[in-house]
Amino acid sequence: MNEMAASLGLDLPGPADLFALTVAAGIAAGIVFLGWLVGHFAGPRAAGYWERHAGARGERLVPRVCALVRYAIIWPALVLALRVHAWPPGAAFLLGLIAAGAAALLVRNLVRGVNLPRWVAWALALFLFVAILADAVGGLGKVTAPLDAVAFAIGSRRLSLLALVQIAIGLLALYAAVKLANRLIGQALQHAKGLDPTQRVLTQKLAALVVIAIAFFIGIDLAGIDLTALAVFSGALGLAVGFGLQKTFGNLIAGIILLMDRSIKPGDVISVGETFGQVNKIGVRAVSIVTRDGKEYLIPNEVLMTEQVVNWSYSTRDVRISIPVSIDYGCDVKLAQKLMIDAASASPRVLAAPKPNVWITKLGENGIDHEIRVWILDPEAGIGPVRSEIFARVLELFTENGIGIPSPQREIVVKSWPSEPPSAPVA
Repeated sequence: MNEMAASLGLDLPGPADLFALTVAAGIAAGIVFLGWLVGHFAGPRAAGYWERHAGARGERLVPRVCALVRYAIIWPALVLALRVHAWPPGAAFLLGLIAAGAAALLVRNLVRGVNLPRWVAWALALFLFVAILADAVGGLGKVTAPLDAVAFAIGSRRLSLLALVQIAIGLLALYAAVKLANRLIGQALQHAKGLDPTQRVLTQKLAALVVIAIAFFIGIDLAGIDLTALAVFSGALGLAVGFGLQKTFGNLIAGIILLMDRSIKPGDVISVGETFGQVNKIGVRAVSIVTRDGKEYLIPNEVLMTEQVVNWSYSTRDVRISIPVSIDYGCDVKLAQKLMIDAASASPRVLAAPKPNVWITKLGENGIDHEIRVWILDPEAGIGPVRSEIFARVLELFTENGIGIPSPQREIVVKSWPSEPPSAPVA
């Protein structure tokens, strides 16, 4: 057997190599079992802790956290096992293969957990898998050398295939890190008891800008771009931003001002022009307003700064609604007013204090005009349903008690009729 292997140029593993491979397999199996055990018991507790403090819930949260804990145990433990002993090639390949698989699955689950595309997750996972496995079986030089040999020059700079791969993977990892950082910051701020909703949104937006700025400079450094080389174009870039993106930056600054002065907050009920609804989100460019019919309007931040905005819940959520009602002149006015108050008080959304009230607003041409004034606490639910409910109840009570609702009437007085034209002579 040895002679046949030698003739083929193959080296059969000796007893020492087989023993090392067996030991490596046992170590790998023990570490995998330990990772599964820790993930099985610690994963649900970690998921519960995340749910309580970050507020993130989902059907796949517990299995994903268990997998993350499991792979986070297996990968470092196998890398440590590779470092503490000089393993033969077969044993090193086995340990490196399992460590690379655990690292790739860890990164894949982590990236997918922040809702990044699948191709980004698999690209990062594949790169990490190849890098760890190549390092385990003899170093990265065997992989990087051929990639570095394929190169081309741009001016005085040499760009190799290895450099392009490193830049691409670095930018993908940076993109994933920015998404993860923004999500963690957002989840942490959602449960910050010392901040109100407006301060949370403002802090989150400013933190996102800081993270993006840091990521931009790190990305420039990863790409190997010298910032001093951009100084020549800074004037032209500033001019282009001033003319082409002035609306974008204007909306950005307006959004920050809205958050700082707290004139409009998420959850407020506002009306802008013909749009009436509840503020769902204050974004970098626009404010999202959800109306009662489910439509979502995006109002630019500058519009809210320059036009008149009615904030129904700026200082208090109590809102007064006026409901016009008219009755005939021949009706019992006091009874009609009592019926109006009863109809308003019967609505579950109308507050008992301040209590509903009725005023005579005008002695009209056709009847006596009244106004029912009621207070509600939930303007985000709309004022139309309250009006409709009170109108229906008023009509029912008026019908039961003989209170008439006037209809437009006109009297035409004819002072004289025109004389009949003379009849034509008969031929």
